[in-house]
Amino acid sequence: MKAARFYGQGDIRIDEVPEPIAKHGQVLVDVAWCGICGSDLHEYLIGPVILPTPERPNLITGVHIPLTLGHELCGTVRDPPSSSRFKNGDQVMVNPLVECKSCLACKSGSTQCCAQLGIIGGSTGFGGFGQVVAVDEDKIMLLPPGIPLDFAAVVEPLAVVQHAIKVSGIDHWKDKDVLVVGGGPVGFAMLLCLRAWGAEKVVVSEPAALRKQQCSGFARAVIDPMKEDVGVRCRELTGGKGIDVVFDCAGVAMALQSAIGAMRFESLYVMVAVWEGLINVPCWPFLGKHITMKGSLVYDDSAMQEVMSLIVEGKLNGWREMVTGRIGLDGIVGDGFRELIDHKEKHIKILVNPQA
Repeated sequence: MKAARFYGQGDIRIDEVPEPIAKHGQVLVDVAWCGICGSDLHEYLIGPVILPTPERPNLITGVHIPLTLGHELCGTVRDPPSSSRFKNGDQVMVNPLVECKSCLACKSGSTQCCAQLGIIGGSTGFGGFGQVVAVDEDKIMLLPPGIPLDFAAVVEPLAVVQHAIKVSGIDHWKDKDVLVVGGGPVGFAMLLCLRAWGAEKVVVSEPAALRKQQCSGFARAVIDPMKEDVGVRCRELTGGKGIDVVFDCAGVAMALQSAIGAMRFESLYVMVAVWEGLINVPCWPFLGKHITMKGSLVYDDSAMQEVMSLIVEGKLNGWREMVTGRIGLDGIVGDGFRELIDHKEKHIKILVNPQA
């Protein structure tokens, strides 16, 4: 089968590789679509960062680069065993997380905090940028009516923000003043998911024109941090009070400082973005406002199913707008990775069809 494999910084090649073999408790899935994630771009630009190397192979699978990337994937089940609950041709969403199942976090049910957390398309010999994957049955979910296969890959990034909202510990959002920092793929998904939770007063900070336009249909206001003072504008919008909750979906130092300036006392800062380096927090406003900071990475076992339920119930809207491009596997570097790097302001999510 064909697969796009990562060899090193700036080096992704289309290779012919053996199809994976399903182990006991697994089924094969023919990949229909897989989104290019910001973490894939990060590895392409400066990696390997977290991808396993020959010097430090993955502790669960033993795999190392070169390997197939791609973890935002959906597809169809192929020839499952008679004992499987799935049928041939079932359209499914794949939870790509790979856990050790033996650490304290896994045994406690917090598998997203696994000490050796891995991912299909990063810790295995196969991924969503290949034509076939082998997946544990308990990591596969049937797509419900109303979520077509050609859009289903966006469920994965939506699960990331769904989990982050749950990490906040807040259940009632209607009266909360919220700031989403960054209107890119994660920030736009966050905006949509917050609206699904009932948030009505969501402000987005984003400088790119097309992203601002896309967010404006769902946000209370969109602030250009290059032209306006985010703190001043947020206080104007909140009657002088300030922001209750910030979701950082950008990972930029200047944005962090301006967001903290916009926050009220005893507010909450949720870090969703993956920063490249150390985070410098302005100490006095952070301490003086008694700000709480939480981190959120990937998602728990229920987030994907929750996202699909929100879509089917009509509470989560705008998710089709996340898809801004579609390509075949052979164009993954030029039309996918380079397009997102060189023209990132034009895109939210580019989906790859490994079969094309």
